Amino acid sequence: MKKIALLLLAFPLLFACGEAPTEKVEAPAERSESTKDIIAKMKLATDHHSYARPNEAKVTHLSWDASVDFSTKVIAGTATYAIQAKDSAERIILDIRELTIEQVTTNDGGAVEFEIGPEAEFLGQALSIPITSETNEISITYSSSPEAEALLWVEGEDPFLFTQSQAILARTWIPCQDSPGIRFTYDAKVSVPGGLLALMSAENPTEANEAGVYTFKMEQPIPSYLMALAVGNIAYAPVGDRTAVYATPDLIDAAKYEFEEMNDMLVAAEELYGDYAWGRYDLLILPAAFPFGGMENPRLTFATPTIIAGDRSLTSLVAHELAHSWSGNLVTNATWDDFWLNEGFTVYFEQRIMEAVYGRETSEMLATLSYQGLTVEVDEIMDLNPNDTHLKLHLQGRNPDDGMSAIAYDKGYFFLRLIEETVGREKFDAFLKEYFQGNAFKVMDTERFITYLKGELLTPEDEKTINLEAWIYGAGLPDNIPSVASDRLVEVDSALSEWSKGFIPTPELKWNDWAYQERYRFLSNLPESTTFDQMKDLDDSFGITQTGNNEVLFAWLEQSILHDYTPAYPRVETFLVDVGRRKFLTPLYRGMKETGKIDMARSIYEKARPNYHAVAYNTMDELLAE
Repeated sequence: MKKIALLLLAFPLLFACGEAPTEKVEAPAERSESTKDIIAKMKLATDHHSYARPNEAKVTHLSWDASVDFSTKVIAGTATYAIQAKDSAERIILDIRELTIEQVTTNDGGAVEFEIGPEAEFLGQALSIPITSETNEISITYSSSPEAEALLWVEGEDPFLFTQSQAILARTWIPCQDSPGIRFTYDAKVSVPGGLLALMSAENPTEANEAGVYTFKMEQPIPSYLMALAVGNIAYAPVGDRTAVYATPDLIDAAKYEFEEMNDMLVAAEELYGDYAWGRYDLLILPAAFPFGGMENPRLTFATPTIIAGDRSLTSLVAHELAHSWSGNLVTNATWDDFWLNEGFTVYFEQRIMEAVYGRETSEMLATLSYQGLTVEVDEIMDLNPNDTHLKLHLQGRNPDDGMSAIAYDKGYFFLRLIEETVGREKFDAFLKEYFQGNAFKVMDTERFITYLKGELLTPEDEKTINLEAWIYGAGLPDNIPSVASDRLVEVDSALSEWSKGFIPTPELKWNDWAYQERYRFLSNLPESTTFDQMKDLDDSFGITQTGNNEVLFAWLEQSILHDYTPAYPRVETFLVDVGRRKFLTPLYRGMKETGKIDMARSIYEKARPNYHAVAYNTMDELLAE
């Protein structure tokens, strides 16, 4: 994900989630206590992106009764929470944004006078509810706004609704304590138009009913960003005892074929780091407007249709979202400053799953491409804000979406790979398995993890070799970043060099024998000197403009923009109008802007913007502003 510009707080005084951390915690020299005991006594990090005060009062279970109205683009309902509070607590505080609060009741006070605080940019407002020592339940009757940023209402013959709650958008469709450090279980009753299927991040139905009323249950506690809802004309197809795909009827057969190896991935993941804790692992293919590749909602990953290539070549995204069932969903970053604890671990785990199922060469090609993207993004971020290249982020006063860059994902991955290579894979695997199992359904911040790492795995010599300070709190990429090696990509680089000099005729390239990673590597590294005729020769020889692999197509369209290859421009437009995945949108629009094609970019964007989720159009609005 590309960096998004700094946003300033309109409301500077926030309620803290937990207590302020002590930065750069050092492990004690002598350990009369266990590491777990030491960590238990450490203060939790402050969540600057939530008004909640969980040390005073927090939610523990949600019962949600709601209706979905496509005609008004509104979700209306009642959120009833079981709560835990100190006897001295006089209020419980939730996060809301653009919600209409109609009534609040408590189990011991009936209807109560609630307060809504001033609005802060991207944070929304604090909903303050009075409680007593006898209050153990609160109920909030409310409705969402048609402009709620978590929701995308896809119009057409078959309407579709999906949510995207990460990072702090759950508060736009459910009043909640919207912090990754606060977990709750939930059950729900959801009413939708008859004949449409509703699905949530919970136990799910497999077919629609004419009444349009569905019930759900999530018995494992989750943070609010993992709340998810989808409604549409959706079909179901099992691909294993514990795995299945959901998709619109026109895509269900393709999805079933594409993801038939999900069960193999699940088995490989369990063999690495312990039992899967969520019962089922199912996958929902969303409309192309979905702004991300995938979202790891428990029991039901949301995924973009752009990973359906027809040849199972893009399934590493499924491995990534599956890995989140351990890293993120099971052990969760306490705050968005600690986002790398979710994503760095997940990329590492993803690579291990891919290696186990498809072999080391495939995982090393993926790692090499990750390194390629990481170095480019680090250079870009260093020019803007070097602190944003730290693993431990500094997002107070900013939208946590700013932290969704390659730093958390790929710098985090290479840090963990360095640890593995320093201590040995067998030892590191044992550590990670215990880390996931010993901290299941708990939260972790960076300082606690450092203490855990030092106490349970690293020797002083290991610490010196790794240099934790440079990796976690330092800018850029440390000198000891692990090297990756892919013989196949080395051969591609050689072929590119020879081709660009005219020594290899285009038809003699081994394009048809290359995997998508090799094709992507070739296209993404075309030299600036590449001519129109060379681009046309590639397209005429291999039909790249019409490829069905969206990763390869994206690389080709970006190069077409940079090299003024006009025959691909109609495909650029249809791609940008049809696809809402921000990973693709940002480089393509930026490429047009930076090569003097701003009018082309804005013309396409005017057509495409209504199809995009807020996560995407907020970024593009800023990118293409005057």
